[in-house]
Amino acid sequence: MIANIPFLAVMAMIIIGLATVVFKRNLIKMVIGVSIIESGVNLFLITLGYREHSVAPIYTASPGGIMSYPVPQALTLTSIVIGVAVLALMLSLVIYIYRHYKTLDIRKLGGGEE
Repeated sequence: MIANIPFLAVMAMIIIGLATVVFKRNLIKMVIGVSIIESGVNLFLITLGYREHSVAPIYTASPGGIMSYPVPQALTLTSIVIGVAVLALMLSLVIYIYRHYKTLDIRKLGGGEE
């Protein structure tokens, strides 16, 4: 049961992020929800690469011979970099929308009424 705690945390983070994106109408809160989903995916990738009593893959002469998987760590690092770029793009779009429409509520952004 203890080994399943990270996977439960991943599920909770993704569900909370999805609920935020679906049910909130404020653009900033939606961006926060996407960021929470991204953190859940990163935690999932790290959890997949974890091996008990292992050492980092950079050490070649490990005493036990058990190393953690390096591929999920590399994927997570790449995901973090991409996530920062996507977050910056989302926030810049939110700023542009706020300057143009003077609101962050997506219900007030509907078509045709100016």
